Amino acid sequence: MRFKNKVVIVTGAGSGIGETTAIKFAKEGAKVVIADIDPKNGKRVSDIISESNGSALFVETNVASFETVNQMVDKTSIEFGSPDILINNAGINVFGEPLNMPDSEWKRAFSVDLDGVWFGCKAVLPHMLKKNKGCIVNVASVHGIQIIPNCFPYPVAKHGVIGLTKALAVDYASKGIKINSISPGYIDTPIVERFFQTKPNPQEARKEAENHQPIKRMGTTEEIANVIMFMSSDECNYMIGANIVVDGGITLRMHENDDTGAG
Repeated sequence: MRFKNKVVIVTGAGSGIGETTAIKFAKEGAKVVIADIDPKNGKRVSDIISESNGSALFVETNVASFETVNQMVDKTSIEFGSPDILINNAGINVFGEPLNMPDSEWKRAFSVDLDGVWFGCKAVLPHMLKKNKGCIVNVASVHGIQIIPNCFPYPVAKHGVIGLTKALAVDYASKGIKINSISPGYIDTPIVERFFQTKPNPQEARKEAENHQPIKRMGTTEEIANVIMFMSSDECNYMIGANIVVDGGITLRMHENDDTGAG
């Protein structure tokens, strides 16, 4: 088991990529903290792990609040020991027309999609520095490397996540902490399905998104979790400040009239 007795925190682990990642870590022997704002889904994932003889702890967490993130990390340390790995996965989709978007929507997007990532890093880094070892994987998006129309301000925040990753990676690499990011493309998750449901014809919107992919399908949460696991393992210790794109090839082509909400 690659992660036997490692203490792993996964934010946004109540569904989608986070859920799959948390379950996979537990299967490989990790002690997993399910940090999610949704108690129902968070407890559900924790129960799935526990029922499979894994080790899991659910902590209700609002990543937009540093106080609650820090409390979650403190509780992790008390229950399992200081964190070895942080997967900053929690995020929300906020799409709008720039000049018609309320300031509150801008703040909501950044409070979760960028502040939340920084708060996670800020909370775990002191613990990792004491051990001179640690790993952080920040979940960004293809929106962080290529602009897709009609998605403002989500890509602004995701560009910020990649920049944050690179800045922190340089500052802490010499202290034994590796920090990288992953940019998923169109992944079949509940948040993407909710986006399709906002369209007049959800099935048609889904099919259009699939047809736009060079691979002609959306990715699975398992495919993203597999890469996150590799990035978190000792097999990947020479990777510092990288952003790994896992998108079925979508960023290799233009996004003409594309507002299908990848990542």
